[in-house]
Amino acid sequence: MAPDPDVAAAPSGPRVRRVYDPPEAADGTRVLVDRLWPRGLAKADAAVDHWCKDVAPSNELRRWYGHQTERFEEFARRYRRELTAPQAREALDDLRERAAAGPLTLLTATKDVPHGHVTVLAEVLGEGPAAGG
Repeated sequence: MAPDPDVAAAPSGPRVRRVYDPPEAADGTRVLVDRLWPRGLAKADAAVDHWCKDVAPSNELRRWYGHQTERFEEFARRYRRELTAPQAREALDDLRERAAAGPLTLLTATKDVPHGHVTVLAEVLGEGPAAGG
């Protein structure tokens, strides 16, 4: 069976999926990592175990990026810098604990997952505690 092209994972890191996709047994703990609740998705229907807003990019960075793929490298650099802030580092520690306890899937509403913050976040988590800066 070929791997699902809509599911990504950093090496030795969490899975990455869209929050709109139906849950799978392999997901383990499902954590939404967007700052805003996904449009059109009722909380009762979301199959989200935890909502971690503190690891999402700032509104300023999100607006600057605007999902312009030519800006992705710079976006990733700036986002990694944001992840070094105390509140974000606490949230990263929480995600690392969840990942250590079992499978972890990071969820996002972003349509272009490979060029979204969630992919950078999965890489940071896969790099370990010193990651992000």
